[in-house]
Amino acid sequence: MSRAKLFLRASRFQVIPVMILPVMIGSIGAYAWNHVFDWKWFAVTLLGAVALHLFSNMINDLWDYRSGADIAAHAEPGTISTHSGMLTGGKLSESNFARMTWALFGISLLCGILLIYFRGSMVLVYGGIGALLAYFYVAPPIRYGYRGKGLSEISIFVSFGILPVLGSHYVQALQFDARALLASFPIGGLTTLILFNHHFLHWQADRLAGKNTLVVVLGENGAQKVSLAIFGASYGFLLLAVALGALPVYSLVALITANRLLKVYKQLQGSNPPAAYAPLMKASLSASVNTGLIISASLWLQGFLQ
Repeated sequence: MSRAKLFLRASRFQVIPVMILPVMIGSIGAYAWNHVFDWKWFAVTLLGAVALHLFSNMINDLWDYRSGADIAAHAEPGTISTHSGMLTGGKLSESNFARMTWALFGISLLCGILLIYFRGSMVLVYGGIGALLAYFYVAPPIRYGYRGKGLSEISIFVSFGILPVLGSHYVQALQFDARALLASFPIGGLTTLILFNHHFLHWQADRLAGKNTLVVVLGENGAQKVSLAIFGASYGFLLLAVALGALPVYSLVALITANRLLKVYKQLQGSNPPAAYAPLMKASLSASVNTGLIISASLWLQGFLQ
């Protein structure tokens, strides 16, 4: 396997749209709401955010491997593992994996320093909170992703909704705008739904490893109800953002992305094998990506028409 393929697989690069899209929403929102947009700062913001996201993926894999959660996922029959498999499969040594992980953090840090120097100290607040949430998700001593009190879900909502949208908007406009906050809620909610639903794929292995996700704590049936609640809230946030004028009315086209998810939910039983949740994961990712693209396009159109 080439070095490039090793990196793409180890970092789980295929899920990077969930970070690109909120950065796009915040940046294009500055164009629509505040009539400002600078390509070079957009590029630096995007590079820093993507590097931090990939760092988060890899540091989580590293600590899940050390804690035994990933090994348990391989051992439990029927479990669908969602980590990269580079450590458990012996494709990369732990030391090489760690070096690659921290190199990504270095790139993100460099981008952050540039933005703090040229665009203002508030970048430190947005980026610093994001970095802490990324690292301590499964890293000791906090490991809040193992605690099962909704902390993981809150963290994802903040890290893939509020922080990147507000932060990228601030880089462009150098100010806080309540419209950016409202616009962050739908994409943050749908990305939270991706994270929540992916726990169904290996929740029994998580239970054996002591990783108390909400799916483990609530049980499969109870967790399905929470999943539906997150789904409903995410599209409710979209309606709220349009009603309050944060997003243009044509953003409501994104409501059509709910249809595929609804079909999958209807097919689920009270108890299902892990493989039954794979379509739910795919539908969640599709809804998040397509909603983000529609919101971004609608904001660009609003800015263009003004």
